[in-house]
Amino acid sequence: MEAERILQYLTEVEEAAEDVLANKQQIVDLDTKRNMNREALNALKHEMASEEKVKVCFGNMFIKFPKAKTKEMIQRDQQQLDNEINNLRQALKDKLNLLNELQGKPELTGYNLSPLSNVEVKAINHLIKR
Repeated sequence: MEAERILQYLTEVEEAAEDVLANKQQIVDLDTKRNMNREALNALKHEMASEEKVKVCFGNMFIKFPKAKTKEMIQRDQQQLDNEINNLRQALKDKLNLLNELQGKPELTGYNLSPLSNVEVKAINHLIKR
C-alpha cells in the first residue's frame, strides 16, 4: 500500500515535470519562429526595398506575392506568435507552481511579476525628470 502511494506521487511529479519541460520547449520553438519572422521583415524592409513582388515559401513551394501583402501576413503571424508565447509563459508559471507544490517546495516569490506598461514607464520618467 505504501509503495503504491509512493509510485503514485512519483508519477504525478514526473508528469508535472514533463509538462513544464514540454512547455519550455514549445516556447523556444515559437521564439525561434518569431526570430525568423523578424529577420524576414527586416529583409523586406532593407534588402528588398525596391522590389514590388517577393517569393514566399509555403510548405515546399515558392509563390510570388506583393510585398505589402507579404509584410502584412508576417506581421499578423508575428502578433499571433507573441500571443501564444505570452499564454505559454503564463501557463508555465502555473505549471511550475504546481510542480513545486507537489515537491513540497515553497511557491516562487517574485515570479508572478509583470512588466510596466508604456504609460507607467512614461509616468515614472516624468517624475524622475523633475
